Amino acid sequence: MKTSLARRQQRRLNGGRRRGGSAGRSAAIAFPLFLFGTLAALALIGFIGVVGAYAYYSQGLDDPKQLEQIAFNQESVIYDRTGTVELARFGTERRQVATFADLSPQVLDATTAVEDKTFWTNTGFDPVGIISAAIDTLRGDSRGASTITQQLVRQRLLDPALVQDPNRKVERKVKEIIQSIRLTEAFPGLDGKQRIITAYLNQNFYGNNNYGIKAAALNYFGVSDLHKLTLAQAAILAAIPQSPTAYDLVRNAVQQSDGKLVVPADSDIVQRRNFVLDLMEQGRTPISGNTYSAADFEAAKQEPVVLAPQTVPSWRAPHFVWAVRDELTAKLCDPGAETCPLLEQGGLKIITTLDWRLQQIAEKWTKAAAILPHAKDPKAYAKSIGISYQSWMANLRNKNLHNGAMVAMDYQTGEILAYVGSADYYSKAVTKQFQPQFDVAGDGWRQIGSSFKPFNYATGINDRTMTAATMFMDVTTNFGGNYIPTDADNRERGPVRLRGALEFSLNIPAVKALAYNGVSHVFDMAKQFGLKFQTATPSAGLSLTLGTQEVHPVDVVTGYSTLADGGKYLGHTTIDRIIGPDGKDLVTPYAPPAGRQVVSPQAAYIVTDILAGNTDPKINPFWGKFKVTNSAGARRPATLKTGTNNDAKDLNAYGYIAAPSTSEREAGQYALAVGAWAGNSDNSLVSSRNARVFSIDVTTYMWQGFMNEASRTWKIDQFVRPPGITTAPVDAFSGLKPGPFTTKTLNELFIAGTEPTKIDDTKVAVQVEKETNTLWQDGCFGTPVTRGYLNLSNVEPAFPNWQVYDRGWIARAARGAGVLGGPGPIKTRTTYFVQPGFYPFGATWGAPFAPTKTCSTLPVSPSPSDSGSPGPSQSALPVPPPTVKPRRSRTLRLPLA
Repeated sequence: MKTSLARRQQRRLNGGRRRGGSAGRSAAIAFPLFLFGTLAALALIGFIGVVGAYAYYSQGLDDPKQLEQIAFNQESVIYDRTGTVELARFGTERRQVATFADLSPQVLDATTAVEDKTFWTNTGFDPVGIISAAIDTLRGDSRGASTITQQLVRQRLLDPALVQDPNRKVERKVKEIIQSIRLTEAFPGLDGKQRIITAYLNQNFYGNNNYGIKAAALNYFGVSDLHKLTLAQAAILAAIPQSPTAYDLVRNAVQQSDGKLVVPADSDIVQRRNFVLDLMEQGRTPISGNTYSAADFEAAKQEPVVLAPQTVPSWRAPHFVWAVRDELTAKLCDPGAETCPLLEQGGLKIITTLDWRLQQIAEKWTKAAAILPHAKDPKAYAKSIGISYQSWMANLRNKNLHNGAMVAMDYQTGEILAYVGSADYYSKAVTKQFQPQFDVAGDGWRQIGSSFKPFNYATGINDRTMTAATMFMDVTTNFGGNYIPTDADNRERGPVRLRGALEFSLNIPAVKALAYNGVSHVFDMAKQFGLKFQTATPSAGLSLTLGTQEVHPVDVVTGYSTLADGGKYLGHTTIDRIIGPDGKDLVTPYAPPAGRQVVSPQAAYIVTDILAGNTDPKINPFWGKFKVTNSAGARRPATLKTGTNNDAKDLNAYGYIAAPSTSEREAGQYALAVGAWAGNSDNSLVSSRNARVFSIDVTTYMWQGFMNEASRTWKIDQFVRPPGITTAPVDAFSGLKPGPFTTKTLNELFIAGTEPTKIDDTKVAVQVEKETNTLWQDGCFGTPVTRGYLNLSNVEPAFPNWQVYDRGWIARAARGAGVLGGPGPIKTRTTYFVQPGFYPFGATWGAPFAPTKTCSTLPVSPSPSDSGSPGPSQSALPVPPPTVKPRRSRTLRLPLA
């Protein structure tokens, strides 16, 4: 006998059917006969093709009646890379099986509203939904189109080898649809649909180790009877399976002053809950019907998400464990799957890539930045975690910085060695700024600031459109749309080379380099390096090079690993082996892939060589204090690049050391690439006008502390220079071949064939009077001499609008360093490279500017041919030696370039 719920459901479903009218039948009869015959023939051919395909792809499929033979969990155990340190266990402790009678109308409606609106009437798949999803994908808005039945089939009734194989997607999709139809036929009618959706809701993973909706309701809300869930609670549970790790309610919760765990109203999962409620309000409620009014749905959207008290399993490296679980699901089941039976049924032994020693070091230095400064007794806390209390930690004591993350990777293998998603996963001090279970490293969208610049410059060097010696004018410029970036210190240095611009992280040259390279080109190249963005196309414009488009920190480490490994992309992994209950490997053990060459080894090496100067105090005294040393105090070659976003929400540091030899690797050394992030979980500001905080104040110390401790006993290696690189002398300012007026030269690295052939022409010969103090008061004097002066009139010719601002800088720079001006609301000062107190090439821009006055020994009288201002070809006025006592000269303005 049907339940009252089932009877109501049947009535609603039947009531929605409509019959066609006679007008349609008349139109069909009137249809031209020949066209009807043609269409009939085509339909027959199509029918035969479909039947044939159905028969072919149905071969070997499991009996759909096996659906209800659910095998429940054994414990799966996750270990470190040695297979001896246990990190975590996945098992049966959080699964409770529900019957259909246990499922409330609001749970059923919320689930079908967001996952499969035609569930109760479709035949296992939704052709209209598939077509709609395909159209959206063509428009750039990729989304899935799997019904609830398809999702269930994918996890329970398809060969795992088929599901896992990325080269068999079409075959998998076809078999998935066929098996969904067969499953619907095997469990027909309303009773069959009830059994299918019950299996689906028992199967789903809901985050926080909750398997099945009954366990999720109990552990998130303390509700054992699903009928007692509120409308809002039912909607949020239905919203979780799309991304159970990111939408885990505990990981998104904040502890209130009264100790309650509350998920913020502006979090992504609460916004998705509200989306589910909107869908239900639009009429997707075949079970509950008109039970809820518009006011009920609005009230549900306002209902706070308050969680029951939580008991957290004691795992080692918990953020890493969740990352392992995500990768396990992708390897054993389907990328993006909500649940994974092979993992949940258990009995697996998973050997991960994690180095437990490095993990402990990473956790220590992340706590040092995020937890220690706010401890009641910071010195005691420092001692408890095994580090000395330092001045940089004291500087953070009253700052609004509460969280940190760190990832270490072996860039020659792609193995993640240490992974800290947030500082102190088990901390009870939960706030919006510090959500300890939120994985910032893998799930947080963060701006990486200037840490993006190497990908921009590597692109130009690889394309051979620029070199490490390419000169840019570091001049404040309006790039259009009133976009006027400035350098961090609001100074303008005039002519600088790419090497110096990257070493000292100058913003304006980086923006100009991006304009030369092209925003879309660099965006696409960054993705090839391993960065993943929220949008399919660039949205930041020229500010892309300043790291304003959000990415995940773990992917930035992957990008730096690509750069470190000679420009070769390997990706990253958390898993080395997956061993089944029978002791056999379920998938082929991990071996580093051959990789994909993104940029040439030569381009990667040149950028590496530039970034390595940042940890050499002789080259860069500012970042050089963050050098990496061994136990004897010897400096280890290492790259380092920091990044602070404009709003000072994200502080970053990324870099890597040279790779070990084979014997050193066998002794335990790694090719380390490390990224450190600091900020707040809720993306709030960490810096204010009265309490400024930059990357150099935090993440550089985290990065250095980890690197020093991790590699203290390792042998020191050098970055290996690949063939195809040459060295050539260049002018220290223009980057061109030294000319007759070059005063400072240096040797620069080039991809063979890109060495400069043009002789420095930014310094031109100008003939002037030799001045003596004794005669100056009398006017003109002395003997004409030829000297080299700056002539920047032909710089950046491809961008005439930039030259307007270059000329403005020249007019100010001719008056010396420290002159204030420039476009935009923030006025900038002229300075020599790099800044007061550190001029590696002298207090100069490469040469003086030409004088603005000349003298003549002859009386000057007005002449119709006298223009009063010589052109570029008149940049010097030859003056013969005086034979008579000089008179006062007429003053003539010379062009300043």
